[in-house]
Amino acid sequence: MTNASAETLRDSRGLRLGTASRAAADRADEALWQMMTFADTPRLALQAAREADAGWALPLLLDAGFRLGLNQPDDRAAARELLASAGALASRATARERAHLEALTRLQEGRVAAALRIWDDLLLEHPRDALALHWAHQWDHARGDSASMRLRPARALPEWDDADPLFPCVLGLYAFGLAEGHQLALAEDLGRRAIALAQEQRADAPARVPWAVHAVTHAMEMQGRFDDGAIWLRQQQAGWTDGTRFASHLWWHLALFRLEALDVTGALRLIDTHLSGAALTHGLQCVDAAALYWRLRVMDVEVDALFKDLLQRWSPEPEQAGVHAFTDWHVVLAMLGAGERAQAEGWVARCAERVMRAEEGARSNHAVARDLGLPLMRALLAADRGEHDAAVRGLYLVHESAARLGGSHVRRDLVAQTLMNVAAASKLPHIGRALLNERCLAKPVTPLTRHWAGKLGVAIA
Repeated sequence: MTNASAETLRDSRGLRLGTASRAAADRADEALWQMMTFADTPRLALQAAREADAGWALPLLLDAGFRLGLNQPDDRAAARELLASAGALASRATARERAHLEALTRLQEGRVAAALRIWDDLLLEHPRDALALHWAHQWDHARGDSASMRLRPARALPEWDDADPLFPCVLGLYAFGLAEGHQLALAEDLGRRAIALAQEQRADAPARVPWAVHAVTHAMEMQGRFDDGAIWLRQQQAGWTDGTRFASHLWWHLALFRLEALDVTGALRLIDTHLSGAALTHGLQCVDAAALYWRLRVMDVEVDALFKDLLQRWSPEPEQAGVHAFTDWHVVLAMLGAGERAQAEGWVARCAERVMRAEEGARSNHAVARDLGLPLMRALLAADRGEHDAAVRGLYLVHESAARLGGSHVRRDLVAQTLMNVAAASKLPHIGRALLNERCLAKPVTPLTRHWAGKLGVAIA
């Protein structure tokens, strides 16, 4: 093994590192690639990096950031310990590494906006900091900040060499931001380019650029191209299925394409194989499952058994109520879908109690939970009680500002579909028709759109 001075050792992008161990640096770079391509898990590479240099903070930070992104109680607890350990090593870290420590500390405290400001400042000085781009994009997505998902990689990309193994990943981030900003043709073009570049770089293996695949998928969904979307995902399947943490979410998208075609049988087949039971291993997958099952439920498909099994596997812990508004309303979907209204009411009550705590005001989730999360969950409860008019009014108010809930346009479409379903049973069907009009002008009419038109008693060409 060849060591270099910690004053001069740099990574492959020219960024100074707080280690003198080339072995540690190489393993950390391997972990970074695994994180950005969503390869199985970076933990073995991170463990090797720590063994090569136990005094280097960055592997601990990589692990902490990875765990915070999983949004699981055990992982959040582990992240706190990792950040404390990294803090004890901060004196040897570079200024850039200390900035990551500060950002992750703010993130762990729930101060997401503060973390993102740190990463933004860091990227102005170090536009090739792939880790800052990756983490900022992940949390922009959680916040539904489509402008930042587009603009942040746009500021950095011209500083990158397209021969860099991570360039396709960064281009994929940009493509997804473009899709969320409704620049759909360019999003698809750059998503395809990112995958082609990755394939050129690693001709002996399938291209692994999940955000690029995801970007093209979203562009097709937002244009009503459900058959093209299904074909696209199947064409790219070798690069996103085996050994990738993005697989479950892309199976979810494939099921959505089947629902857009009103192929309920096809969607249920995908659920049975990839999106239920033992296939659900962490909270993000459970959120996807709840959203998918609910889409079927509002289409009058019997999914009670799926919801009951989901709730047993997920078992959200009471102290997590109110941590993240986006997760909270999916928890309520799961509880209502399983027929557990009292449990859902208890969850909403705990979320409301958390919003009232003085210390919650510092958390980025606070205003969203108060202004959108609670009204949305209360509207869902009203619908479950048969109070359709109140539910429609509540859902419509949330629909107007749904982007603040986080996630993507595709995810938030669930609010619109729920509203149309409840409106059809209410004395306010004109509100449902207004949303149907939005849908008809946003993309070509699909079989699913015709389903909603029929339910609302509207004839469309």
